[in-house]
Amino acid sequence: MQKEILQEIRDLRLMLSKIMGLENETPDKKYSEESVVNAQKLYLKMSIERGDWVKDTEICRYIKSLPWNPGTFIRKEFEFTNWIKRGHEYLYAKKDLIALGVELAARNIDCKRYKEFLDEKAAFDKRMAVLEEAKTKKIPTWKIQKGLKNVTTTEIPKPDQEKVRAHLAELKQGFKTNKYALYIDIYKGTHAKMKRVYHYEKYLEPGIKRGCTKWIDDFNYANHALELITGKKEKFKVENNAEGIQL
Repeated sequence: MQKEILQEIRDLRLMLSKIMGLENETPDKKYSEESVVNAQKLYLKMSIERGDWVKDTEICRYIKSLPWNPGTFIRKEFEFTNWIKRGHEYLYAKKDLIALGVELAARNIDCKRYKEFLDEKAAFDKRMAVLEEAKTKKIPTWKIQKGLKNVTTTEIPKPDQEKVRAHLAELKQGFKTNKYALYIDIYKGTHAKMKRVYHYEKYLEPGIKRGCTKWIDDFNYANHALELITGKKEKFKVENNAEGIQL
């Protein structure tokens, strides 16, 4: 029985030597520290070639919703521990990546969306911490540079309101002459807006849309100017719509 055990040990040592590529080495070198390290590197290389270990750039093959820099993300957010490091490169166990992907899918977790949530939450928490510190120390929630003052202007003289009214009268006449009521709505008699012409825009008469757009800009501009001067806009009573379109 003892001889059989010894023979099995010898067979195992021989097999290990072949796996490590050391069957031709002398006994003192077969199991040296250097030989073991080289065997580890060889085994790792074989594992990678076999597909047992996955590079950072290949993780998304197994978990498609991961954000940029997926390895760092799963190590930090999901405490993924079955990884090894080769130089500056991380390698991840494929079987565990697949298992993690299945669990994430079962929980209906989109990792990119989760990353957005984490980033927004971190920014919000940081902002709240700053506000809380300011509140505790009675620090103002704003800061004006020292010496910053007297940055303002004065109003220009207001134009004659009759000049603005004359412009509005001219616009109203143009509205009727060009039959803009077909393309423009006047809300409450004071604010112009283009009707929905998108679906027929290509079939309008040349210049209609451009003319309507200019008229709308001029009318709204003039009526706003009149309001600034007198405190009140001038109503435009459109035929067949005396009260204007109510908002």
